[in-house]
Amino acid sequence: MSTSITTILVFSHRAEVREAIMTAVGRRPAADIGRVRYLEADGIAAVLSIVDEGQADLLILDGEAQPTGGMGISRQLKNEIADCPPIVVAVRRRDDRWLATWSQADAVLVHPLDPLAAAETVAEVLRSTRLPVTNG
Repeated sequence: MSTSITTILVFSHRAEVREAIMTAVGRRPAADIGRVRYLEADGIAAVLSIVDEGQADLLILDGEAQPTGGMGISRQLKNEIADCPPIVVAVRRRDDRWLATWSQADAVLVHPLDPLAAAETVAEVLRSTRLPVTNG
């Protein structure tokens, strides 16, 4: 069981979408991941500032956010930041998964969010992107 704290940035222009994402993922997506602390952003400037300052271990971006959607932000970050944190994009329609692939997101969540699937998706992304700890 991990005792580390993972910081997740949740971006949407709508507070209820941010809340739905945080509720679905929960405070502990998996025992080996540890607890989660959330940062919230309602605009692209806040997202860019948090990422530039290295404050987030993972980003969950609302693909339907206005005026700038999470898929566009994801693509921008993946192309402009050398050590970009992993990104999960939340979309409204299962058919929009291909757009999330275009955005270079590490994973996709589909609304309505299933708490089990959301937590496992976040845990899998964190597991796959963390560097192994070495002794010495």
